[in-house]
Amino acid sequence: MTQELTSPTPTTARRAPEPGRAAGWWRDAVIYQVYVRSFADSDGDGIGDLRGARERLPYLAELGVDAVWLTPFYASPQADGGYDVADYRTVDPLFGELRDAEELIRAAHGLGLRVIVDIVPNHTSDRHPWFQDPELARQRYVFRPGKGAHGELPPNDWESVFGGPAWTRTDRGDWYLHLFAPEQPDLDWDNPDVHEEFAAILRFWLDLGVDGFRVDVAHGMVKAAGLPDIGHGEQAKLIGNQVLPFFDQDGVHAIHRTWRRLLDSYSAVPGQGTPPAERIGVAEAWAPSPERLALYVRPDELHQAFNFQFLTADWQAGALRTVIDASLAATASVGAPTTWVLSNHDVVRHRTRLGGGLPRARAATLLMLALPGSAYLYQGEELGLPEVTDLPDEVRQDPAFFRGRPAAGGAPDGASDGASGAGGQDGFRDGCRVPIPWTGDEPSYGFGPGGSWLPQPADWGGLSVAAQHGDPSSTLEFYRAALGLRRQLPGLGDGELSWRPAPEGVLTFARPGVLCTVNTLGRPVELPLPGRPLLASAPVTVRDGAAVLPGDSCVWWAL
Repeated sequence: MTQELTSPTPTTARRAPEPGRAAGWWRDAVIYQVYVRSFADSDGDGIGDLRGARERLPYLAELGVDAVWLTPFYASPQADGGYDVADYRTVDPLFGELRDAEELIRAAHGLGLRVIVDIVPNHTSDRHPWFQDPELARQRYVFRPGKGAHGELPPNDWESVFGGPAWTRTDRGDWYLHLFAPEQPDLDWDNPDVHEEFAAILRFWLDLGVDGFRVDVAHGMVKAAGLPDIGHGEQAKLIGNQVLPFFDQDGVHAIHRTWRRLLDSYSAVPGQGTPPAERIGVAEAWAPSPERLALYVRPDELHQAFNFQFLTADWQAGALRTVIDASLAATASVGAPTTWVLSNHDVVRHRTRLGGGLPRARAATLLMLALPGSAYLYQGEELGLPEVTDLPDEVRQDPAFFRGRPAAGGAPDGASDGASGAGGQDGFRDGCRVPIPWTGDEPSYGFGPGGSWLPQPADWGGLSVAAQHGDPSSTLEFYRAALGLRRQLPGLGDGELSWRPAPEGVLTFARPGVLCTVNTLGRPVELPLPGRPLLASAPVTVRDGAAVLPGDSCVWWAL
């Protein structure tokens, strides 16, 4: 017979964190990324805002996630989607007021959701008061004299992640470093004033009740002494593949240790509506190996680090197992969990990037949620949204587009070439940032009453939350089922994994009480029936003591 594996009835409210899980809640948490400008618009200007996000929090509670990560909503000229911050303690009028942030935090805690916010420490906006003061700027940012007879050449050969030189010359004749856009000058972390300011910024948001920080470009900040040349003409391709003079320098870890001590000092203090629990730091760090990445999550450093090796892995059984084994071994060596991710606002959505369409994307998600550790979801992936690949040039806003190069690993919004180019639109990032559909058959699909800042495809009505709600075959209900089972089954989340024999192209591993099988092939595979099916990414045929797994599918079995 063919057995349709449908979801259990999801709960309508997310329970508050249990006191017994307060310590280490992040080790197996599922955290949902809200790209604020594309999530929900409350005021009709076509741009998502904090009030809109707050009004949609019950949806996230019902989905079954543990926490919400909000992308930057600080005062900013928006040269790079808010990752160019002019004031870290003020909400940009595009997104509301400081009161809206406070109300969102309270509302999330009331639903049992924790809140993580972005912090951007590698650089500020060129509109930041520090940079606007010429004398102060030269103390707190990276300025150098140029080369050449008249200083007309950049100080070294470093390239911006967004394309072109990483240096801009000023009216005074010297040059300032910007590893990203010229509007994002790099801070000089050799200056103690920079350390003191960011500690104060962290305390400001912790006092307002946030539960942690996603640290943008956590592998940046520290540059090699003397700022040596690299001698390579396509430096963006090196990011995440080797240690560079401006990325993954060992000195960054001293900063993270200082921040860990600060976070720990708040961990015994209740937040707004939450019990005492650890406040966490999450590293966005592109490192050349799992072992280098694990350095960011040593016991006295940050709590999580995104596993981009997993995100960029090919959909092939051997490649996936290699990445999983190396990742688990590296983080286990420092006593940390692995943090899995498939999509975010910097990379092509995994439905498109992996090839194979929605079936493969659903299988990859079910695989990820079965792995030990924590997992991050990107808004709209629970709807099965594909990358938007036909945006006209006149609506694009990614700064990398205007500088003529795909964003590369390590941008404040950067993705590796392997992650950004496959199936996307020239490797740029606007296609994954299109506002998500909520209701209706026409744009803006309930996103807001005034349209959307990027155009939505004409066929997204069928992918909206309203269209999928209650349909047991929908991707939305599939995600709700997976998250519900992950919470109900004690063997999932943080814990052990053991591999089982499997035919070529298939991965089989056991967790306590649960077996996961993944068919990475594009054709069905027959296996001995391993147990009672709990959830599958696609219908499974069970007959005569055997199970037929469809191509590009994943199944959880009860042992």
